[in-house]
Amino acid sequence: MANVGHQKKYESSKSRILHAAAKLFLRQGYQSTTVAEIAREAGADRNAIFYIFGDKETLLSELVAYVLEGQFEATKGLVADKTEDPILFYAAGTTLQLYMAESSEHIREMYAVSYSLTKPSDVIYHTITGKLEKIFGAHLPHLETKDFFELEIASGGIMRSFMTVPCDMYFTMDRKVRRFLETTFLVYRVSDEKIDEAVQFVSQFDYPAIAQHTVDHMLNYLESKT
Repeated sequence: MANVGHQKKYESSKSRILHAAAKLFLRQGYQSTTVAEIAREAGADRNAIFYIFGDKETLLSELVAYVLEGQFEATKGLVADKTEDPILFYAAGTTLQLYMAESSEHIREMYAVSYSLTKPSDVIYHTITGKLEKIFGAHLPHLETKDFFELEIASGGIMRSFMTVPCDMYFTMDRKVRRFLETTFLVYRVSDEKIDEAVQFVSQFDYPAIAQHTVDHMLNYLESKT
């Protein structure tokens, strides 16, 4: 029983720290947030953060895992009654990620840092590789897991580039989404006709509202675990 109680306390502390870090990263950015500030926000000793996570980069890696799963769950709900096509699912999910990055400069920075640092980028590549194999496995049946991992390095680089360049009056979100899908789907050998279908498909959703809801839901989930 003592071990069970200790584990519950550990998990609660971990969730409280993750929730505090997420709030601060959203409020003031990853680079500007210190471990000491996270500890104060979480009501924890900074040594507890080092004990549980080791460093701020590992903490970010844990948040990245939450964000990725949150995006996929949000996308499942989004397309549930509209399509079972995995390629359109991928288009909807990646478009959501683009809109989330565009919704806040601090979210944009957090994504950019996550794709740049070793630990969080490793989480991204391995997590997305598993998703890609399920999404494109039937479309590219000759590929193995290692092939999808290598393709994710390519498509992840495309995603990072598109997320880090802000939209303006010329480079609108509509243009960003279309260009992203066009270039990324070339990597996965998707036909021009299917690309046009994907662009039309994602245009039906209110992505700014969905992106905000997804961020709020993930914060509420972390808070509920504290």
